[in-house]
Order: sequence, then structure tokens, then C-alpha cells
Amino acid sequence: MSTHPEADGLTVLGHTVRHPIEGLEWFDAPEHMSTVRFTTHEVMSLCPVTEQPDVSTLVLEYRPHRRCIESKSLKLYLWSFRDRKVFCEALAAEIAAEVVRAVDPHEV
Repeated sequence: MSTHPEADGLTVLGHTVRHPIEGLEWFDAPEHMSTVRFTTHEVMSLCPVTEQPDVSTLVLEYRPHRRCIESKSLKLYLWSFRDRKVFCEALAAEIAAEVVRAVDPHEV
């Protein structure tokens, strides 16, 4: 669901969004951008064994190539895991894969 920001191609930035989204949006990386880091202590999912809420801390760090993640889309994307049964290790791998798919960084 990544969109290329042609004109106003970002679909969540500047809009009221009251639901999770399935992918990350991005914008062209500023010149000389070396590292981007997002940290949150509020990633929620469900334990696949007990079905109890699981709260995780996420530190997402990447070296942009040509694109950067739009932060509001990241928050809404992370919201999509709230009711999913997933181990946190699998969740981390899935998030990293989405970052690679969306912005094709040098490293994540």
C-alpha cells in the first residue's frame, strides 16, 4: 500500500484517519540523510498461545536510500497488529520486511 508522493500522493498525512493501515507510505529522502530511527513502547499484539495482550518496544533504525517512511503511516501500520496473534520475533521480521518493501533502504 505504499504510495509515491506525486503532488499530494500521501494518503494519511494531513487527514483524519481512525483505522489501521496495511502498509507504509513514504516520501523522497532529503539529501545527506544518513540514519532514521523511530522508537515506541506501544506496539500491541496478541500472544498466539495465550491470546493475552502483548506490549512490545520497537526501535526501528534504517539507512535510507532514496525514500523515507512517513511517520504517521508508521503509527497507523503498527496499529494493525493490535488484534493479531503473533510472536514478537515474527512481528519484528514482518515490520522489517515491510520497511524493505516500502523504502528499499541500504540497511534496516
